[in-house]
This record gives sequence, structure tokens and C-alpha cells, in this order.
Amino acid sequence: MVRALASLHRWLAIPLAPLFAMWFASGTVMHAVPFPRLTETERIAGLVPLDPSRVIRGPAEAVAASGRADAMRVRLIRRSDGPVYVVDGRSASVALHADDLSNARVTAPELARAIALAHARQRGLGPDAAHAAQVVALDQWTVAGGLDRHRPLYRVALDDETGTELYVSSATGEVVCDTTRRERWWNALGSIPHWIYPTALRSRPRIWSTVLWTLSLAGSIAALAGSALGIVRLGRQAGRLVTPYRGWHAWHHLGGLVCMPFVLAWMLSGWLSMDDGRLFPGGTLTSVEAAVLIEAPAPDAWPRLAPRPIAGPASETEWFWLNGTLYQRDRVAAGRQRLSVADSGARSWVPHGDALTSSEITALAHRLSPYCATATVDTGTDAYALAAPMPGAPTYRVTCGDTWFDLDAANGAVLQRLDPSRRVYRWLYRALHTWDVPVLTAHPALHGALMILLCGCGIAFSLTGCAIGWQRLGLLLRTAGHGRAA
Repeated sequence: MVRALASLHRWLAIPLAPLFAMWFASGTVMHAVPFPRLTETERIAGLVPLDPSRVIRGPAEAVAASGRADAMRVRLIRRSDGPVYVVDGRSASVALHADDLSNARVTAPELARAIALAHARQRGLGPDAAHAAQVVALDQWTVAGGLDRHRPLYRVALDDETGTELYVSSATGEVVCDTTRRERWWNALGSIPHWIYPTALRSRPRIWSTVLWTLSLAGSIAALAGSALGIVRLGRQAGRLVTPYRGWHAWHHLGGLVCMPFVLAWMLSGWLSMDDGRLFPGGTLTSVEAAVLIEAPAPDAWPRLAPRPIAGPASETEWFWLNGTLYQRDRVAAGRQRLSVADSGARSWVPHGDALTSSEITALAHRLSPYCATATVDTGTDAYALAAPMPGAPTYRVTCGDTWFDLDAANGAVLQRLDPSRRVYRWLYRALHTWDVPVLTAHPALHGALMILLCGCGIAFSLTGCAIGWQRLGLLLRTAGHGRAA
């Protein structure tokens, strides 16, 4: 049994030890420089303030003209070519000019460049010029499926000090992604190798997921076999524990015993990061839940209300339904908004404060089940809660039996669904892989120092495995050479 375990560990470790070292090293970089994305704060900061005088048609007319029977939300933004309605359906978004409801899809690179420049100036990026927009179906920074509804994209490189590149959606004309030179350089050493993320592979989601799942599973098996073997091979001499090995093998044995808890946790949780609901389903809304929580009324249900005037400038106006009621959301700043609600006769708008109330979320949940508990606000100490996209916005937790739902108080969007399996998954993946536990995340400096220290130990340990594997490969090559000579 021990011999079989040793053979399994040896032959898995030879190809996987360099992969282990890469994962630990790239994980250290990822902790400091995450994968590029456009944050909600950046998105709102880049929007040009609305000019209500140029909005001639209403949101209900935009829904009818879009042809989207699954319209869930309508947003009004201002582009360099005027105000535009964005009608968001379940699988696609449609943009229409707010004056005549003509198609506002971006088809000209010149328009995409103008939109990108306006966005950059609003954010204070300070570009004097920008290169011509390039059409990209997908590239290294936009390959993930979350941008599929916006393809093809226009990439616009700004002439600024940080080497910023903005990506403009052809579907809606919004800036949907940004990167800087620093982010691209560090992610070439971090996220891309860590996730085995070359565009050619990542653009094939099933193949990419299978490759990463298989490699991380093999790594977990190698780590488990090595841990068991390390314990079995540990000896005792003069009342103290000793290793029977010498040289690199001794360093690998002792280092493995010291690093074993972290390495095992890292590899197994890394494998679980590619679970995709195989072992821990329950993160996706059922069809019944989606019908209640993500409301998409019939197109003729939208009342023909004019947008409610707001005091002061707004960057974006959004209309959405919640529990059969239509709301208007005016984004005044990244962390500020005003809500209005259509009155019962759909004749006018009534001011509603800056967030949805607990009673509104509770009433929505009771449509799922009358036994759902009262919605409660996340206090910031909940280990399971996700932060709302709008900075400072509260989130509500609704408990329906053993299933929890977290909703955004800013616009009622479902942030996550947590059944018992997903709550277990949260600890087995996020807590073990990124040390995302409240006591550490409350102290970012301590959290970062601990992650760097542990990953550094993992790198050192993995390099001893690389040295042993190199020696064994050399021995195999020499043996094979002697055999051919004979």
C-alpha cells in the first residue's frame, strides 16, 4: 500500500510540481492585483449627466419599440450622440434613441471612440486623444461570458499616462470594461496563468472548465497522497521526529509536513472553485423563484408615464418592477440615488426615499412562500453576504425555510441564493482558498500579509518538488540512454 502511494505521488508530482509553484506564485500576484473589471463606481462616474429636455419618448414606448417581450429593466443614459434607452431583457439588451426610438446600436468605430473619450473625461482620466476604435469579438480581458450580450466590442486605447483601454458595447454603446497597463502586465503573471486563461482555451468554456477541473483534481490527489506518505514515513529517533530522507527529499518531506494543512486546503478548495454545481448545486434560482424575484411583465403592462423630473443632475435613470409595482431609480452619484414609485392609478410618481424597505422585500418573498421570514438588513458582519454593487447600499436577507435570498436594497436585484449546500461551499471554497473569514477581512493588512506568507511557503515547498522531479527525470533519461547503448 505504501509503495503504491509513493508511486502515485511520485508520478503525479513530476508534472504537477511546477504547476503547484505557478499557482502559489500567481495567487500572490492576484491578491495584490485582481483581474481587470469596470466597477460600478467607475461606470457611474463615466456617465455624462442626463439632459431631460432631449428626452421626447417615454420608457413604455421604448419597451414596445424594442420588441423585447422579456424586458425586465429600462435605463436612460446619455451618450455622445444623445440620450438613449437601454432595454434589458433576460438574454439581450436593446438600445434606442430617446427622441425617435430609432435603433441606437453602435456600428461606427468613430462613435465608439467618441463615447470612450466622453467617459474618460467624466472620470478625470485626462486623455487629449485616443486611438481609433478596434472591433474585437473577444480578447484576453473580455473573454468571460458576462459580456456576451455586448459583443462585438470596440476597444479604444487612450493616450493617457496609465495606458488605459476602454471597451464599448456595440449593443448599448456603454463602456463595459476597462484595463490599464499595470493591470495587464501584472495579470499576465497573476490571473492568466493561475486560471490557465489563454484566450484560445477560455473562449471554449466547457473545454477550459474540464481542463482546469481535471488538473486541480489531479493536484488534490497528489497532495493527499503526499500528505499520507509524509506522515507514514516520519520516524522517531531519541525522542524526536526525524525524516529518513536526505538532500532535496528531506527538505520536501519536512516542508510538506509543515505546509500540509495549507497546501491541502489550497488544492482542494481550488478544485472546488471549478465545481460549477457538480457537488454543491443550489446557487441558481429555480424557474418558480425567478418568475417572482426577477419580474418581467408583459410589454403592455408598462404604464405610459413620463419620467419623473428630479432635483439636480442625474447620471442614469432606471425603471424596474418589484412585486407588481413600477419604480423609477435616479442615480445622482455613485453612492446616491432617489427612488420614486408609480401610484396605484399609474398617473404620477410618488417620492420613495433612497432605498427599498424591509416590508417591500418581505411582501415580495411572501409570494414565494407565506412562511418566509421578515427581510433583515445585513449589518456588515454576516459571513455569507455579498456587497451590493452600489457603494454603501444595504442588502436584505430573506430566509425561506433552509434557503436564503440576498437582495439589493437599491433596486431589488437578487444578489445570491444560498441553500445549505451553498453555505457549506462558501466555507470550503472561499474561506479555505482566499481566507475570506470575517476576522481576517476586517483587517486587510493582516489578511494580505498572511496570504503572502502562506503562498510564499507554498512556493518554497513546490520548488523542492520541482528539484526532485528534475533529478528523477535526469535519472530516467540516463537510464534510457544506457539501455539504447546496450
